[in-house]
Amino acid sequence: MKANDFYMYINTQQTAQEYLFTCYREMADREAKSYQNSQTFMYYLDHGQKFYANGRGADDVVKPVLYFYGMTHLLKAYLLTVRPDYPESTSMLAHGVTVRKRKKKQYTFMDDEVKLQRQGLFPYFSEHLYSLKNISYEKLRMDVLFSTLPEMEDFYSLEKKAKMIVVGTSDSSLLKFPLSLLDSYHLTDKAFIHRVEGYLPAIKQVDMDNDSISIRLERSLDSSHSPFVTHMYNKKVYFPLHRDHFLPFPEVMSHYLILFNLSMLCRYEAEWWGDLLLSRPDRDFPYISRFLEVTSEKIPELIGEELLRKYGK
Repeated sequence: MKANDFYMYINTQQTAQEYLFTCYREMADREAKSYQNSQTFMYYLDHGQKFYANGRGADDVVKPVLYFYGMTHLLKAYLLTVRPDYPESTSMLAHGVTVRKRKKKQYTFMDDEVKLQRQGLFPYFSEHLYSLKNISYEKLRMDVLFSTLPEMEDFYSLEKKAKMIVVGTSDSSLLKFPLSLLDSYHLTDKAFIHRVEGYLPAIKQVDMDNDSISIRLERSLDSSHSPFVTHMYNKKVYFPLHRDHFLPFPEVMSHYLILFNLSMLCRYEAEWWGDLLLSRPDRDFPYISRFLEVTSEKIPELIGEELLRKYGK
């Protein structure tokens, strides 16, 4: 079943409650909690999809805001599947990330950065949806976050600044890494395998030749978990080419951070945002435009797939 079909299926109070009842299988009060949360869950999903639908038809001036709030609604619905009492406090309602208030004279979006906070939605969903607590990064640059998204790789390749390589396909359990990658990561073959195996399903077999390391898995990869990411259109699996771009967290988190920054620019930096859209002064414009196109489709699909997998389990 596709993500959009699953969204449609759970868009009633009855099916939403049945879905939450399944998610709460280990809770003593699962029936009461699933009934209590079913309407909120349904509305989070419905409002999130409507933000995205309106964003796709809106002017570029307001798209980041609509996509960001569409994403936050879908994330809150997802959180209700594992945290039936969310939000437990008002501190969790903050965004969980901040940006620089004053922009430098020669400001470019690619060089901008976001600062991660200890409280708010970002650290909360990182912990409870993706088991990532106490993330080691204080700040992250936009260029680094863009480099973790496989759909941006065409642009980096045009500039001779490749950030990722193809190591497999989404329908295959075989991954193949060139040995030259070991130099970039400053690791031996055994150390490299040890580095990546924690992000993979069980490894069935490892083979080496003069050019590459081949890893055969027990099953194919889920599409949403970095540092292995699946291209939305060609369904190839990408891996970071450089160790500096090895961000060990799901792609959803990168989209959230980029969208938050763009939504702040579009709301509070009208002169810069207007100049970007009308004058297109630098490389920020094609990267941002491409990202907005991708995120409008990929985030609803990724979150929908994760919700569907929970139902399958």
